[in-house]
Amino acid sequence: MSDIVKHHQSQYRGWIYKWTNYLKGYQKRWFVLQNGLLSYYRNQAEMAHTCRGTINLANAFISTEDSCTFIISNGGAQVFYLKATSEVERQKWVTALELAKAEAIRMLEAESDDEESHQPDKFELQNTLRTLSAKLEDLNTCNDLIAKHGHSLQKTLTELEQLTDPTDITNKLKAVNERATIFRITTNAMINACAEYKDFTQTHGKRWQKVLQFEHDQRMKLEEMVEQLAKDQASLENKARKSLHNTKPDKSGSDEEDFFDALDHHVQEEFEVVLPHDPPLRHRRTDSDFSIDSANYNEDDMSSESEQEESDKARVYTSSKTGSPQKLKYEKSGHRRTCSYDKGKNRTTMPETNTVECVHSEGAALTQSKKIRRKRIPDRPNFSLNLWSIMKTCIGKELSKIPMPVNFNEPLSMLQRLTEELEYSHLLDNAGQCQDSAEQLTWVAAFTISAYAPTTSRTGKPFNPLLGETYEFDRRDDLGWRTLAEQVSHHPPTLATHSEGKDWTLSQEFTMTSKFRGKYLQIIPLGIAHLIFHKSGNHYTWRKVTTTVHNIIVGRLWVDSHGEMDIVNHQNGDKCHLKYAAYSYFSREIPRKVTGVVTDAQGTPKWVLTGTWDAQMECAQVLHIDESNKGKPVFETGPHKLLWKCNKPLPDYEKIYHFTQLSCELNEPEDGVAPTDSRNRPDQRFMENGQWDEANRTKVLLEEKQRAARRKREQEMETAKAEGRDLPLYQPMWFKKERDPITGNLIYRSTGEYWDCKVKKDWSRCPDIFL
Repeated sequence: MSDIVKHHQSQYRGWIYKWTNYLKGYQKRWFVLQNGLLSYYRNQAEMAHTCRGTINLANAFISTEDSCTFIISNGGAQVFYLKATSEVERQKWVTALELAKAEAIRMLEAESDDEESHQPDKFELQNTLRTLSAKLEDLNTCNDLIAKHGHSLQKTLTELEQLTDPTDITNKLKAVNERATIFRITTNAMINACAEYKDFTQTHGKRWQKVLQFEHDQRMKLEEMVEQLAKDQASLENKARKSLHNTKPDKSGSDEEDFFDALDHHVQEEFEVVLPHDPPLRHRRTDSDFSIDSANYNEDDMSSESEQEESDKARVYTSSKTGSPQKLKYEKSGHRRTCSYDKGKNRTTMPETNTVECVHSEGAALTQSKKIRRKRIPDRPNFSLNLWSIMKTCIGKELSKIPMPVNFNEPLSMLQRLTEELEYSHLLDNAGQCQDSAEQLTWVAAFTISAYAPTTSRTGKPFNPLLGETYEFDRRDDLGWRTLAEQVSHHPPTLATHSEGKDWTLSQEFTMTSKFRGKYLQIIPLGIAHLIFHKSGNHYTWRKVTTTVHNIIVGRLWVDSHGEMDIVNHQNGDKCHLKYAAYSYFSREIPRKVTGVVTDAQGTPKWVLTGTWDAQMECAQVLHIDESNKGKPVFETGPHKLLWKCNKPLPDYEKIYHFTQLSCELNEPEDGVAPTDSRNRPDQRFMENGQWDEANRTKVLLEEKQRAARRKREQEMETAKAEGRDLPLYQPMWFKKERDPITGNLIYRSTGEYWDCKVKKDWSRCPDIFL
């Protein structure tokens, strides 16, 4: 390395320029690359006490922007924009970073393999015990032979001492020699058996010590976890007893009563909404382990979001004096859906199921052939499983690195699970027909919320896609859209999707961080979704909220989604701020409640939303805002309109993994798809057919094949570096990395070549990833 980047054994240090949001420019910072971690400081003196930011290269993307600039991104959670003084210096840094990343990935895999080696399977344990028993039996046999032949030799020597005749002595000496030879052979056999036993025990002794230590550590963790569970239970019981003794608060003379008087008692219902943050934070997440900004976040920025106080709230009342809204009707040339107004319920309703009628461009009816799709999948077999034997080895691990048997899965891949979010795509079709952008945003918000509806009772884990695995779903004949998804990265695990409707395009890059904490499993999405409407050009972005699976160890599994979400229209500045309330045993709120408010670019509320993410969502237009009272502002709204209602479950849906109708159709075999399509994945197909033992065996083989392919790529990368050639980095088949003009981050965008290749039946670029 040069004098700019110094090499100290496995460590690189040097000055380099980094972009900081706080100073709005590149500032010189001291960077240290060591043990797969890239850290930076304001100066060298800070190394002893203050680190300004760190990225783990094992899960990072490294890309070059120009001759001097390069970018390091950690799945969108943290991004370093770095600038070298010359192209040579930049290349030295990039080379050092790529080597460090490869080494970090190897260390991660070695650590994972070491953990797996601590868990010998039943057959290995039986074989080891059988071998030890056989060797011990050999030792016993040798011991018996030594005792027998030793006694015989001693007897012969005693007889020799008693002889006086030289002839008899000569004959007896021959017998003594024979007995001594047999004894020597026996003792040599004993020595060899002891040596073999010693070698075997020494070879396996260290491993068994590690196994015992590993089991001891896991037992200690489990004891701590059970102890914490007991404390939590005692705390809950105490709170429950206290809540039973509490009386209901007296609301006489409250602000609510004053407001009722102001509205002349023409009020029907009340709820609260969380107002957008001021200053606005793009895609801010709360109620999770950490808060993430889609832009570059680190200590240098000294952003006000670390000091953001609790969100402001507003009270919402619906006035019955408001006249009835006009009847809403949405018609499309390709698909027709209508809404009607129910005066009795004072609400505008949507039909529960979509009535789809294909219409020709001139308006004449056009009959199209529709594929008849299956209605169910095979019932889930009832197999028992030792939960504790698996859970105790997973505490603290990343979800994507847990070697789970298919017993915990559902027969869908993560690519298909993300496609399932299009079940209520008619909400986007309706949004595309709106002239008012604020009203359009209510439909978009309802669509984002509807994506969580299938997760209410879906506790099965989707299959982790293999690198290069794809999934397509063409539903233009009945639902009006088609979609493509691909696993584009393995470290960190990242998938990209691209969906096309008649009036809209939806794309998203999905990666996540997750941890198994013993009592619950928390999934924190990091990717950002992009939705563009073709007619208006409105461009919306949002990031998903946190999902938590509770009662992993004790009790019935249940899923909760919680946090805050901002849906931003980058065309005109409109924003929808949604609050997913976390479930609480002692809250009076409706479980799984979601509230939201749509504001324009000036922050003026236009619409409010309320409902639950597992049942339905409603919206109401804001007619009047009262800010005269101190504290929370008060919104007066018109009648509520039903935006979305969850479809009814299938009969006996609990027997088919709680699947919806669309879920059952996702993995149906289909001709003409790419050889890398999830439908062709053998372990997933075995599981759907109820062959779980075969599915588990095939799953192990597929994962071993993927590891072998990764090791081969690493070797090719090292060879290329040694020869001074460019790095043969992995490139996705149907997506390419580009700069997102909205967030400024590098994201994966569709190349648009997949459907053309499908028409040509040209799958030559597809790798062989399945068996």
